[in-house]
Amino acid sequence: MIVTRGLTKRYGRVLAVDAVDLDVREGDRYGFLGPNGSGKTTLVRMLLGLVYATSGEIEVLGKPVPKRVAEVLPEVGALVEGPAAYPHLSGRRNLSLLDAAGRGGGRRTRRRRIDDALEQVGLGAVDQRPIKAYSLGMRQRLGLAGALLRKPRLLILDEPTNGLDPQGIKEIRELLVELNAGGTTVFLSSHLLAEVEQLCTRVGVVDRGRLVLEEDLTSLRALTGRVLVGTPDPAEAAAVLDGQLVSRDGDRLVIRHEDPAALNAMLVRAGVRVSSIDAERRTLEQVVLEFTGPGSDRFGEVAAG
Repeated sequence: MIVTRGLTKRYGRVLAVDAVDLDVREGDRYGFLGPNGSGKTTLVRMLLGLVYATSGEIEVLGKPVPKRVAEVLPEVGALVEGPAAYPHLSGRRNLSLLDAAGRGGGRRTRRRRIDDALEQVGLGAVDQRPIKAYSLGMRQRLGLAGALLRKPRLLILDEPTNGLDPQGIKEIRELLVELNAGGTTVFLSSHLLAEVEQLCTRVGVVDRGRLVLEEDLTSLRALTGRVLVGTPDPAEAAAVLDGQLVSRDGDRLVIRHEDPAALNAMLVRAGVRVSSIDAERRTLEQVVLEFTGPGSDRFGEVAAG
């Protein structure tokens, strides 16, 4: 769906994107991660033909960009650097103008397409207020509605949950999963590790303009060889597991063990009550910080939530 080869962008002496080779496959929910200022938005704009590369190649939906971008865009929904809109017009009127400027669809079904898109993003009951009266979260939802008007094969989104509250973020996440299940490939640029960890199936990590990692998320989140145990009897559990205890925080223990089922059986035989037990996996935060250099604490919301 998206392939880049040696994609590079310079602004004078500044190397914003440095020889990036992306491979976004059909059906992916691909999280494109990087600290603020790492080149993510510049790369997204090149994918859409909004910025020309200094060197390298881009293919979107099997066609070269920007050479054949006019053939590609009708099948791509995009939201980049926040939604653009006429502030004095209503949301529906803005979507109508956006739809009229696109290809295909036709006027006869325009109202239905707009209603469907607004309903999908939680703005089905939107009134005739002008955009300038919208909250940031409402504007973000409207921008996503614009990206969905043509039922795209590929969604390219840059920080789509910006300005949304936790419930709004959850709703957008569920919507993107639903769209993906229906055949839409999702390419999501973000610096929010927790959100990408919950949504995406593959990730690419960029640091200072270079792609430093691209892999399936399940492969990255490998088992650590430790087990997380919750127990109302932490002292008894620690005594039984002498030598295997890594750390203890109240009733939560981290145990060096490969098999949660065998560990659970051992504790139960010893009379220790177990309220929860699970194999520990690496977090996306741990993976990203391993592959990026100093200064990568510019990532936001690394804690799960």
